[in-house]
This record gives sequence, C-alpha cells and structure tokens, in this order.
Amino acid sequence: MNLNPRISRPLLEILTSEAQLGGAFVVGGFVRDALMEEVSKDFDVEVFGLSLEALIQVLKRYGTVSLVGKSFGVIKVTVRSGETYDFSLPRRDSKVGKGHRGFAITVDPSMSPADAVTRRDFTLNALLYDPRRQLVFDYCGGLDDLEAKVLREVDRRTFGDDPLRVLRAMQFIARFDLSPSVSLVACARSMQGDYQELARERVCEEWMKWAATSRRPSAGLAFLRATRWLSHFPVIQSIVGVEQDPEWHPEGDVFEHTLHCCDALVQLPQWRGLGREDRMVSLLAVLLHDVGKASTSVVTHIEGRRRITSHGHERASAEGTEGFLKDLGMSQSVQRRVIPLVANHMVHFETPTPRAVRRLASRLAPETIEGLGLVMTADSFGRPPKPKKVPESLARLLAMARDMALAVDKPSPLMRGRDLVARGYPPGKTLGRMLDQAFEAQLDGAFSTREGAWEWLRRRFPREASPPRTPSPDLGNR
Repeated sequence: MNLNPRISRPLLEILTSEAQLGGAFVVGGFVRDALMEEVSKDFDVEVFGLSLEALIQVLKRYGTVSLVGKSFGVIKVTVRSGETYDFSLPRRDSKVGKGHRGFAITVDPSMSPADAVTRRDFTLNALLYDPRRQLVFDYCGGLDDLEAKVLREVDRRTFGDDPLRVLRAMQFIARFDLSPSVSLVACARSMQGDYQELARERVCEEWMKWAATSRRPSAGLAFLRATRWLSHFPVIQSIVGVEQDPEWHPEGDVFEHTLHCCDALVQLPQWRGLGREDRMVSLLAVLLHDVGKASTSVVTHIEGRRRITSHGHERASAEGTEGFLKDLGMSQSVQRRVIPLVANHMVHFETPTPRAVRRLASRLAPETIEGLGLVMTADSFGRPPKPKKVPESLARLLAMARDMALAVDKPSPLMRGRDLVARGYPPGKTLGRMLDQAFEAQLDGAFSTREGAWEWLRRRFPREASPPRTPSPDLGNR
C-alpha cells in the first residue's frame, strides 16, 4: 500500500540518504496514526540487515548517539536540530519470568521483517513503512483490521506473555473507537489471573491514556467487563447491576449510566478543547461520580410506587474515588482535582446564592466551577432516551458564577497575614485564627472590600484589634 506521511525532515534525510539503511522501516504507532489520519510524532525506526556497531557508525554522522541498552538493540540519536529518534534492531522476546522484566531478548539483525513483527501486540501496530519506496508492508492483516475498525492480537501464542497488553487494548479500543476481535477477548480473559504481575505505575499509565485520549470511552470499559478484568478495579465493578429509578434513569443500571456519561463528555466541544491533564481529570471524575451508589442505593415504596434512592452517594463516591486513584498511584495534583468534582456533582440541584457560589469555588480549588459544569453536563446527557439538555439549575449556577468572576477562579482572601503583621500583630496561632475566621466571614458575604475586612476584624476581635505599638527608638541616646 502506498503512503506518504509527514516524516520529520532530519529523519527523512537519514533514511533516504544512506545506502546502508536500505533495510530501515518506520514502525509502530507512527504508521498506524498516519493511516488513521492522526497526527503523530512517534518516530521509531527498525533496521534490518545491519549490525549494531555498523548502525552506530552511520548515525554518528547525523548527531549524538546513545545506546539505550545493548541487549535491547536500541539506539537514540539526537540530531543537530535537537530532535531525538529511536533506532532499533529486530529481536526475539521470550517469556522467562513474571513482570515486564521477565523476558529474554535476543537481537538478530538477520531476521526478516515478517518474522520480526510477530513479537508485536496488535496487528495495527505491526505495520512497517518504507520511506524510500513510500510503501506500507503488512504481514499480519493490520490494514484489513484498520479498515474494519477491529483490534486483533498478532499471535495468540505470545500475546499472553505481557498482561499489560490487556490494558493497552482497553485504551486503544476507547481511543480509536475499535471493536475487539473474538480471539482478543478470549486471550484477555485467559490472562485474568496475571494482573498481579503488573507494576502499579504501568497500570496507571494506561488509565491515564484512556482518560486523556478516548474517543469512545465506553468501549474500553465494556472490553474490561467482557474480559472479566473489571474485577481488578472493584470500585467500578461494584456499580455493575446497581439499579436506578427508571423515572430518572431509563438507560439502566449505574454502570450503563456511567458508560453513557463518559461518551457524552468526550463529545462535548469544550472537553475536546482542553489540555491533556484537564481532559483526564474530567473523564476520571465522570467515570467515578456515581460509584457511591453501590453502597447507598435502597429500594423504598412511596405512595404505593417502588422507588430507588441513593441519598448521600456524593460523599460515598468521593471516598471511592480517593481509594481508586490512590490504588492506581495517580498523582496528588490529579487527586486534588478529581475528588472535589465527584463530591460536588449534585450541588446544582440546590438554589444558587452568592454565598453558595463563593463556598463552592473555594471547595473545588484547584478545580473550577466551569470544570464541574462539564461533569454535571455529562451526567445529565448520560440518560438516554431523555434529551440531551443542560439542566436549568446548572445554567443558573454557571451564570451566577460567571457574573461573580468565580467560574474559573476561586475567592482570594481580602485579609492576609502580611497585612496584619504590617499593622503590628505578632505572628502566631492567634493571627492564624483571625485570618481563618475572616476568610470564612468573607465567603459568607460579611464583607467584600479590604476596608470592610478591617471593620469586621475590629468588631470580631476587639481585644486583638488594638495591638501594642512597637516603642519608637530613643533618638536622644544615639
């Protein structure tokens, strides 16, 4: 198949100018993304028919060369323009122990491309591109699978060597809106017991990719359920089958609602316009916003009608979210943003007041009311066949927050420690107590200016409000 992707000019010069690199192919994610018309800077080159030493000598002509690992046959070259590219030799990977380090790797420059691609995970990652002839070589049926939007393993016999591939499948399916092959589901299901081999940081990385890049996040979650890998994430597994009141949730149980909400979020133009971490935070919050319903849902009968309620599920969801993110080893910066979004995702049902908006903005920080609005919108949209409509209560909340300039910001204390110290108040616990109470009063609307803050302070702390003056120096003794 012909292809003319945008390859970095320095890399293209290396690949097309050196006769010794006649057996060099761009491989992996770059070829896949180019065929899917996705932008990619993931330039990996595999070189056939050349020894490691000979390859190093060729690459030294173009920049600084570093050997990542002789046993892996990987070389990094940093060209004069500052870009770095990975060059590798074909190799065989043999499973000899547990974990991602439990492989025996044999570098073999004499391998054919057809043999070399068999170590790769999915057919869409096993494509090779020859930049000299502008041809794609496909030895595993990857082009057909891309056309059919199917994710398929390269080799059933070796796919199970690395259990991380199941989670890679999860995020690929969500990221590219793919369907898993029947054989891939079977392979992943047979590997369910191998989850414990995975390092926590590797699991976290795949969840982060799912949260930041998903095009249809529900597809990845459905794959985890179909392969029984959802059981390794009990907070999410717990909402499968949890009933909801059909009047409010005609779409089904809490898990089904969550799938719809996740898909609704990534379809919002506001979400697609966010940066990577912001997208990740929002989708994680939507994923986990209702996990507390597993422990709070009860069936009641009101006026002869069967009703299902989940009072207090926001707080329980926040607790479950904290546990899930900690178990993954998610960064503190992400945790500090996701948890308050989950804990406050129902506040728009309360009548907004200036006091409530100030306190909400303060509780959410470092997140924002606009960020919470995305989560609330996804929650509302994830209830088909109900129409996708922003609730009036949410619209009122957002309007008031914007009018108060608190939609993307938090209230700043009008009274600061340095102000009190400048007026002669000594640092210490009393000063801290005064500042804390002053900020609480500010959030309640007791004052809105610095002058009002000083007046409040004098009334609230009459004794402390007149600090002893520092004696003036006796100039006569100089």
